[in-house]
Amino acid sequence: MRAIWNGTVIASSDDTVVVEGNHYFPADSVDRSLLRDSSTTSVCPWKGTASYYSLEVDGRTNTDAAWFYPTPKDAAAEIADRVAFWKGVDVTE
Repeated sequence: MRAIWNGTVIASSDDTVVVEGNHYFPADSVDRSLLRDSSTTSVCPWKGTASYYSLEVDGRTNTDAAWFYPTPKDAAAEIADRVAFWKGVDVTE
């Protein structure tokens, strides 16, 4: 699977975990040079508190387009150390 935004591959891995229709990529498969920290968080009752990254590619920013669970609840342990994408990021094979 690959996550692509603004013509650039953000993440690539054959080892994604699908939860609620979202592919969670291993953190080490993500190009960290394209991530910008965000103060945004959200809470899922069964996964826990999500933190976000914005993407920056070729001078364009996609705010809060990636998320991860720093300490997922036990029910979501399979997505620990993984990152998912939305907001126009294409996730394809």
